[in-house]
Amino acid sequence: MTKATVPKKGLIRRLYGWMLHWADSKYGLLALIVLSFIESSFFPIPPDVLLIALVLGATSRWYKYAFWCTLASVVGGLAGYGIGVFAWDTMGRWIVENVAHVTLVDVDGRLDIALPSYLISSMGTVLGGEYLFQVYDHWNAWIVFVFGLTPLPYKLTTITAGVAHVNLPVFLMASLASRACRFFLVAWVLYKWGEPAKEFIDRYFNLLCIAFVVLLLGGFLVLKLAL
Repeated sequence: MTKATVPKKGLIRRLYGWMLHWADSKYGLLALIVLSFIESSFFPIPPDVLLIALVLGATSRWYKYAFWCTLASVVGGLAGYGIGVFAWDTMGRWIVENVAHVTLVDVDGRLDIALPSYLISSMGTVLGGEYLFQVYDHWNAWIVFVFGLTPLPYKLTTITAGVAHVNLPVFLMASLASRACRFFLVAWVLYKWGEPAKEFIDRYFNLLCIAFVVLLLGGFLVLKLAL
């Protein structure tokens, strides 16, 4: 959704423009629901793109857009989870490699995903490893919540959660919490500050996400040490 993450040419750029055109139509909310659903399993562009445009066009409805975006994303996450459980070796791996554009590497005989360097450098050893399934081994369902707040493709989180066999009710609760935090916060900030907020989010969205996650994990660690 940011200038740094929006491709400048090719199919993704055309999809980005196609998404934005729905903001000026009477089907904007329906498009937001559908796109939020499919982004959780295979669509390449996050729904924040359309959410921002819709909220700026009707700021008084910010909570309605955030609610439907959250609900559709969580329900769509079930599809991603199912792909991880039942179709990882076929559809799941293809989506990860060709839609999320993430390289799978062999780690101790298991296909795994190297985490971005900015996550490793900002969170250090608290992650429990430098590869995604190593982190699942350490944190389990917390990864669904934490990574749902980051710029990582959400489809990557939902599909790999299925592969890791995260408890389904816990997966749903973690998804609901993370997606609600993300979408309601973005929509509320736009409601309060409008176009200047959009420019700020466009420029610093990835950094804001990482900072929020680091502060969140830091809070958990402080509580753990205090108890």
